[in-house]
Amino acid sequence: MAENTDVAVDVDVVVIGGGYAGVMAANRLTQRDDVTVTLINPRPNFVHRIRLHQLVSGSDNAVVDYRDVLADGVRLVVDTVTRIDATGRRVTLAAGGTVDYDYLIYAVGSGSADPSVPGAAEFAHPIATLEEAQRLRPIVDAAPATAAVTVVGAGPTGIETAAELAEAGRNVTLVCGEVLGPYLHPRGRRSVAGRLAALGVTVLDGSDAADAKVTEVTRDAVRLGDGRELSSQVTIWTAGFAVPDLAARSGLSTDALGRLLTDETLTSVDDERIVAAGDSAAPSDLPLRMSCQAAVPLGARAADTVLSRIAGEQASPLNQVFAGQCISLGRRAGIFQFAHRYDVALWFHIDGRPGAKIKEFICQGIVKHLATEARKAGSYSLHRVSGGTKRRQQLLLQAKRDEPPATTPARAA
Repeated sequence: MAENTDVAVDVDVVVIGGGYAGVMAANRLTQRDDVTVTLINPRPNFVHRIRLHQLVSGSDNAVVDYRDVLADGVRLVVDTVTRIDATGRRVTLAAGGTVDYDYLIYAVGSGSADPSVPGAAEFAHPIATLEEAQRLRPIVDAAPATAAVTVVGAGPTGIETAAELAEAGRNVTLVCGEVLGPYLHPRGRRSVAGRLAALGVTVLDGSDAADAKVTEVTRDAVRLGDGRELSSQVTIWTAGFAVPDLAARSGLSTDALGRLLTDETLTSVDDERIVAAGDSAAPSDLPLRMSCQAAVPLGARAADTVLSRIAGEQASPLNQVFAGQCISLGRRAGIFQFAHRYDVALWFHIDGRPGAKIKEFICQGIVKHLATEARKAGSYSLHRVSGGTKRRQQLLLQAKRDEPPATTPARAA
């Protein structure tokens, strides 16, 4: 029987997670008047996560009022989802009760990984979430100006935290484990190393056969694999990220890290009514780099997939590209590391004061993108994330690996 398209049917869409991907998705869904959007998030404010290192140093609070970035038509529920019932199309809330949905966008983000290093969980301070950064801030403030501060992990978060604290006058050691800024091109890495040196940061990496991996953390020291022991009154842990286990607990298929497995339209491999975006998505088991740069367009793409399904149209596949990586090095310097569209660093970068201005422009621009989408749903353009040739090649290689082995007909006797 043909569907009567003259009868309007309201569609309920629930978005789990109010970070970069979740807010973009929720705002974009308001393009249709017949879609009711509910955003479920454990906090009443939007966390500007790429400013958390500034919260620790005291130069920013890393929080934005949801009224500034969320569309008026989105219902905000401040709570935590404890289970997804895909069969019943409902989610269970920690405070009690359930919320029904017709479509679900899974955008729960990521947080700190549980460190396996002895003593790290007890004596080191992670900063991947707002609450972790807020707990660390008074600890840093209370430490004497001469106190030894050790930052473990030399990705963007570790580099930014070390630089921010050193610029504030702290005595900082950055323990890389292996290499400073693994993503960076060697030229960009040399630039970052020079800026850290100028700020007085001691950088310990795995060069010259040194083992700069942390093997133990105590209340006042950090021990390395080569036997060195570093005095450390404040140890900050930025090594590794993890995703919530909500999808796995709910019986949905995930990758090894716990990200929801989807196809190239970001649709769950288990249920076409569930779509994922951001750090917690693993499209085709080839997840993108965890980043704000990926989360915002993924949120828009996830919303477009849901809107296409509601309209009875075919959803467009993922076609994501990257511009590079931007790292602040205190308030007066930074680096923008340009990259191939498939997310491999190029030789070219912009550093120094111009790099700092670019990073600040990007930080402000992200909030502006979300706010603009809130006022005018559908305004965020996805045309710039086209041409993912490298990803298509990866998908073809993966498909070949998954093919069953060819059988050779038995020879006649």
